[in-house]
Amino acid sequence: MKILLTTLNSKYIHSNLALKYLYESAGIYREQIEIKEFTINSDDMSVFMEIMRGEYDIVCFSCYIWNITRTKGLIKDIKKARPETVIITGGPEVSFETEMFLEDVPEVDLVIKGEGDEVFFDVLKMFEEGGYDPENRIIEGPAAEECNICFPYENSDMDPDKIVYYETARGCPYRCSFCLSSVSRGVRLFPLERVYKELDYFLDKGVKQVKFVDRTFNIDLDRAADIMNYIIDKDNGSTNFHFELCGDRISEEMLSAFERARTDLFQIEIGVQSAQPEVLDACSRKVDFEKLKENTIRIEARNNVHVHLDLIAGLPYETFEMFADSFNKVYALEPHDLQLGFLKLLKGTKLREEAEKHGYIYRNREPYEVISNKYISSEEIVRLKMVEQVLELYFNKPGFRNTLKYVLEKSVETPFGFYSELAEFYFEQGHHKAAQSKNALYDILWSFIEYRGYENKECLKELLLYDKISAASPSQYSCREYADAVHEYLRNENTVSEEWINTKNLIKKVNYMTFEYNVDEACRGEAELRKNGEKRLLIFFPDKRDAAGQALCKRIYY
Repeated sequence: MKILLTTLNSKYIHSNLALKYLYESAGIYREQIEIKEFTINSDDMSVFMEIMRGEYDIVCFSCYIWNITRTKGLIKDIKKARPETVIITGGPEVSFETEMFLEDVPEVDLVIKGEGDEVFFDVLKMFEEGGYDPENRIIEGPAAEECNICFPYENSDMDPDKIVYYETARGCPYRCSFCLSSVSRGVRLFPLERVYKELDYFLDKGVKQVKFVDRTFNIDLDRAADIMNYIIDKDNGSTNFHFELCGDRISEEMLSAFERARTDLFQIEIGVQSAQPEVLDACSRKVDFEKLKENTIRIEARNNVHVHLDLIAGLPYETFEMFADSFNKVYALEPHDLQLGFLKLLKGTKLREEAEKHGYIYRNREPYEVISNKYISSEEIVRLKMVEQVLELYFNKPGFRNTLKYVLEKSVETPFGFYSELAEFYFEQGHHKAAQSKNALYDILWSFIEYRGYENKECLKELLLYDKISAASPSQYSCREYADAVHEYLRNENTVSEEWINTKNLIKKVNYMTFEYNVDEACRGEAELRKNGEKRLLIFFPDKRDAAGQALCKRIYY
């Protein structure tokens, strides 16, 4: 048999963990298996041709909300071209309402529901031995015992430039009604000895990023701290580790580990979802927001850990005004990223079953996103969509943070009010109709500042320039009259990295500019923003950035 494991990932840098698990669990059939991963940006015909050229006997698709429509089309085309090809599907998008899926796509020969680790070998053996029963097109994979869950990268190729997805546990102890993890069967923690060995494998390979897919990394506080400290002690200086935390359950040991980690070793994601207790209660989610707030502030204090916070619009009982309040409270925590997401009524979740109770209207096709409910109108959802767009462009990208902070501190507006006005301006001017370059975004923000008539525009212009240079690549900004002073400074071996010292074009490694305001001190929180008596020369090091993505700078000349 010739077997293909395939999927359409949402981005090129992503990889599919499920396919690697299936490959490892295939045993003696591994020699007959190929893995080919495409993206949703791949041309349908190109993907079709690539699969057809392989002349596979069995093609297995991993199905998710971002690829299911395209996958259905590919399945139908493959069956038309090669009716003898066996099509197997698996993944969350076919593990619920499976009978409806099979009615819609009768070309599928078999669906593996749930975890496929335990049954994939037997499925391949069944087809090899001719034991397939077309009347039984659904097989449910039992929850694998920990000891039977293989290491998914033992025999699989691993691209060090792509995100490596990895788990140290399966399942989630929480029962959030909007999340598919709420239907999982308990929590299974992998032994620490195994976890340490597998982390060593990634560190030795020098992969760029390891993203833990544990639904809640700090289920066990002591265990979480042990893993973090192990990573710190074994740090190779380049690999980054990303994990999702329950924000109000972070121990002192974990906080201590964050404090001693190098910059960019850890990235964390905390699903706040809402700051309204009654909303979270309705979703069977218990969160101590004040504790979450305290923990987040402590982690951010050293600015060495990238912090990502999530909000979800469209949850039960949360009105537009309540969501605005949640936004303001979470924005005040000053995360490096703030994701404004929208509720998806996923198959298999309790909230989808309760859709009628809350008056949910949602999209019929994936990703089944909310359009409105009893508490928030479709017009208000659209307004939030507009806010989401400008938030992504300005807050979640480096190069605007200090300007935005100053505007909000000096104005009477709430953060939500500011982004709402910016969104209205952005859309009224038609900027949403085309992709905007980074330079264009600076121009648009300056136009908005002038439109709103904010005071201290001279100061704001310098702040915006400071932000702009902080996010720039090397050698984009300079004031040539100070070139000699900058070059002399860089020649001092105490100020540059080893590989720079003998570089003739040393000055091309940096950016430098003069400022009339003490923007460097003010942006570091060391002083109030004020005008200096004379210009200050700042040199920016694009190869040295903080957790917010800003280049570190040094004042070298008065």
